[in-house]
Parts: sequence; structure tokens; C-alpha cells
Amino acid sequence: MPLILPKEELCSWIRLSLEPGLGPAQARHLLAALGLPHDIYAMPAAALARIVPGPLAQQLRQPASDTVQDTISQTLAWLDNPRHHLLTLADPAYPRALLDIHDPPLLLYVNGDPAFLSRPSIAIVGARSASAGGMDNARAFARHLAQAGWCVASGLALGIDTAAHEGALQAGPDAGGTLAIMGTGIDIVYPARNRDLAHQIAAQGALVSEFPLGTRAIPYQFPKRNRLVAGLARGVLVVEAAKQSGSLITARLASETGREVFAIPGSIHSPLSRGCHALIRQGAKLVESAQDIDEELGRPGQASSSAAAQGKPAPPPPDHDPTAQHILDAMGFDPIDLDTLQRRTGLDLPLLNSRLLGLELSEAVARQDDGRFMRRQPQHSR
Repeated sequence: MPLILPKEELCSWIRLSLEPGLGPAQARHLLAALGLPHDIYAMPAAALARIVPGPLAQQLRQPASDTVQDTISQTLAWLDNPRHHLLTLADPAYPRALLDIHDPPLLLYVNGDPAFLSRPSIAIVGARSASAGGMDNARAFARHLAQAGWCVASGLALGIDTAAHEGALQAGPDAGGTLAIMGTGIDIVYPARNRDLAHQIAAQGALVSEFPLGTRAIPYQFPKRNRLVAGLARGVLVVEAAKQSGSLITARLASETGREVFAIPGSIHSPLSRGCHALIRQGAKLVESAQDIDEELGRPGQASSSAAAQGKPAPPPPDHDPTAQHILDAMGFDPIDLDTLQRRTGLDLPLLNSRLLGLELSEAVARQDDGRFMRRQPQHSR
């Protein structure tokens, strides 16, 4: 559990993280040179001026501004909840994995169980505008990995991130759990439609943020968030990603800090496969099942042999209808438009539409946003 700090010391940590004009690198330099935050604020201005510019040294000798003091008060009130925690860089509970990155945050705000930050974890990331098949893959891989004992880390975004968290939660409370690293203050769920999911994660895992309370979603914060996703994990699995994608930033950061990078290949016709294919060309490990990750990283716990641990296979065509099977065979595994499918099957349009509806309802086929159809691939983990 995190250290319980005296109020004065805790306030000094919070103030240091909020100090106007003081960047994180300067703050870490001050800590390395002078000691803990309350020691820094007790130093004469002359001693501080040897490390930071004179005006900033004078600022550190003054009481905190009203704005900073208000945020400190709000943070102390937030910490009254027993599920809310603040990990400082000097706390033994601070995740050691983050010390491998070049700019570990001074503070981590945690809603949930801080122990999840130190569990062996695998990050699953990918496109926000994911395909139905990509979402299925993310859920199945996350479920299997969580049941094997891995904590599944992701960024709480729409698409693949959401599916990864959902899959880990489906593995049950005795599995590895899930960790959501946020690009906002921990009191603001973004996107708002993931509010219920965030509550579940806080109850069965942990929400984590380095940003002060009240920090809203700003684009430049999400690459910062991604470095924590990569830093906390032993490996990063990219499920779907366009060629220019934040998921590729996460993968690059993971590679730079010695983590393994995995990617699921996809159709050569899908823009959401191009990022994964680029990673594979650059040396990421191609994976077709969760077992491929087990073989590379080992398993932190004993995986369940239940069907859920093996992933959910795609359902068979309704009532084993031979016409439906004919449509699936003609469809292959690439997105296909209705005209092409009709030409391949030779079926008249009313019959084809009727069977496609049945296949959608049975979840054997998914309709894409552009109106094309795509067969759902079985999510076996072998």
C-alpha cells in the first residue's frame, strides 16, 4: 500500500507537481540535489538559484498561489475516499517499471487498488474506429491473457482500448485484472461514454493518471499517456492501427524501453491493418493467438482451461444453413460489398439480404461502417 504521508509533506509533493514554470525534469533535478519536496521549499533562495533560474527560486520561497492552493485542497478532499491514492516518486509502492522510462511522473493518481500497477502487465492498444473483428480479437486476447494472470493495461479510449478492458473484466475478479491509464485528470472520464466502464475498472482494477484533478482532454496529453501505457507493460500488443496512429507511438516507446512488441496481421485491403503490418516489417512479433504471447513472455500465473480462457469462437451459420455457409465461403475474410458478394454467390438479392441478416444476428458476419460485410474470424487461442 502507498505510504501515509504527513499532511505537510503530502501538500509539498502536490505543490511541486503543480508549480508554475517548473517542468518535470527540473523538479526531478531539484529532488535529486536537495531531497524531498518539503526540503526544497525550506531551502534559501540562493541555494535554489544554483539549480533553477533566479525568478523561479524566488517563487519557490513564496507561499503557493491561490490557484495552486485550491487544487491542493481539492486533491486532499479527493484523497478522503479510501479507494483514492496518490503515489509519489519516493513511495515504495510506486511502480518500478516506470523508473525505466526517461521521464517518470512525480505523482500518480490512482482510483482503485494501487497493487495493480506493480502486477505483470501486457498492454493492448489499437484503433479508436476499430472493426467488429478487431474488437472481438481485443476482447478474446485480453480475456485469455487476464485469465493467465496478466494485468491488461490500456488507455480507456474508444475502440480497441475499450474492448481490451472489457475482455479483461470478463475474465472475472480472480484473474489478472485491468489497468486504465488516463489522458485526463483522474476525476474526468474521457470519453464520457466510458464512464460505466471506468467505474468497473476502478472496482476490479485501477484507474491511473499523472495529471492534476480537473485536467480536461487536450490532444498533446495522450502521447504522454501512451508512454505510461508502454512503460508499465512487459509487452504491447497492437490489434488494429492505421499507418499514422497513436498506437504506433505506444509501440515505439515500448520498443525503446526494451519491451516486446506484438502485432496482429490483417487484410491487405484494410487501412486498419497497415500500422500492424508496418510494425511487423520493423521487427514486431506476428501473433495469431494469445498462446503466441504466452510462448514469448511466459505466463505469470496458471491459466484457466475454461472455454472463456480459450477465447470465443465465431458462431456457426444459423441452423447450419448450406446457403449461409455458401455465402461465408464466397465472402472470405476480407471486407466485401453487396454487389461483389452477389456476383460471387449467384444468389438473387432478396435471398442474399435475408441470409446476410441471419448471419449478422448470429454474429457470424459484421456490417462495416462503410456498408461492406466482413466475416468474423474465430478467436481461438489454440
